[in-house]
Amino acid sequence: MTQSRFEEWLSEHKISEVECLVADMNGTARGKILPPKKFLSGNRSRGLRIPEEVFTLTINGRYTQDTRAVSDSAIDIYMKPDVDTIRFVPWYQEPTAQVICDAFHLDDRPVEISPRHVLKRVLQAYKDKGWKPVIAPELEFYLVKKNIDPDYPLDAAVGRSGRKEPGGQAYGIDAANDFDPIVEDIYDFCEAQELDVDTLSHESGPAQLEINFNHGDPLELADQVFLFKRTVRQAALKHDMYATFMAKPHQNEPGSSMHIHQSVMDIKTGKNIFASKDGSPAKLFLNHIGGLQRYLAAALSLCAPNVNSYRRLVPDSDAPTNVHWAIDNRTVSLRVPSSDPSNTRVENRVPGADANPYLAFAASLACGYLGMVERIKPSEPVEGSAYRYAHTLPISLDESLDKLNYTKALKQVLGEKFCEAYNDVKYEEMQNYRRVISSWEREFLLLNV
Repeated sequence: MTQSRFEEWLSEHKISEVECLVADMNGTARGKILPPKKFLSGNRSRGLRIPEEVFTLTINGRYTQDTRAVSDSAIDIYMKPDVDTIRFVPWYQEPTAQVICDAFHLDDRPVEISPRHVLKRVLQAYKDKGWKPVIAPELEFYLVKKNIDPDYPLDAAVGRSGRKEPGGQAYGIDAANDFDPIVEDIYDFCEAQELDVDTLSHESGPAQLEINFNHGDPLELADQVFLFKRTVRQAALKHDMYATFMAKPHQNEPGSSMHIHQSVMDIKTGKNIFASKDGSPAKLFLNHIGGLQRYLAAALSLCAPNVNSYRRLVPDSDAPTNVHWAIDNRTVSLRVPSSDPSNTRVENRVPGADANPYLAFAASLACGYLGMVERIKPSEPVEGSAYRYAHTLPISLDESLDKLNYTKALKQVLGEKFCEAYNDVKYEEMQNYRRVISSWEREFLLLNV
């Protein structure tokens, strides 16, 4: 049935090429591009082969050395396209399809280190308890001028006015409208791909925008955010600029986050289990917050996956630095928005826009899940600004990886083999980063030491 659905869709849209996509550890699209006939024949015969090592590629495109998380013999795996994810690619001249794939060993075992599988694993843990998570991500990004030489700082893109924004224009209508041509292309591209984006607003940084997604199934939304990042970059290139999801692209401007609103439904009744019958917060809701408080530091490397991520999570930068929670308070990591009981939820404000959506969603939900099954009680909600409290989140990628490695409960939910592979990839990236001599070092050390 699945094969016939693919055949019908490809024929109906007169597709000339098919992009088979998987997300690697960093959320980068990897895979193969095939003519429709080869795609269909490969799908019938486990022929859409890629090396398992594709999931151990670092952000600079190198394979991770000396990892035990993949086979020494480098056996191929195969991609199994998810028919529900096939979409038209709107920025090519030739009619092109894209489809997100799951990864399997040749004996049909799922590839444990695949980020999409990690999210599926967490969702299955919820399902086994009779629960179904619901999320709604909010994703920020910057538009910047093309930056050909990485030694030079990024510069904000210029909109229709022809002038660079002088400073923060949070929620500025005219500031957002200055980028109408690219925003219209983003919306058109999203509509063509059936990406369920909702509202757009201008954020605090120059040429910084935010797109909110409608709430829904975590796997579907991870797929959509994965595709959305490609979409925004392509729309920006059409207008001769870059779009960046770096957590902290500008030195003295706010970073870019990916806030995650999350709640949990009862599978049988479809009701939000975070609210009691009288509308008050349920015990499981408080436990979910308690789990986020206890395990978020250990999960931080999945929500802040790059060395640059930790430049955003610093005091006085409009970003959280601890694990306090509160009602309708945007200074905390865990904000509970005012809402009616059916929409009771918690907003995890820690993840950065640079995070792999599959892994950030998996990590955030895993923390809440552990709180529910371990019945963890949260602290009291804070009053006033949480910025006055101590910085308790890890301050570097090294520290956050260490916490993950020593947190057995979280590793068991996410998968220990995955955690080993993830640690190896990130360690390799840090080693590569440490070899780079920065402009700061050249500026202040060259003639002064």
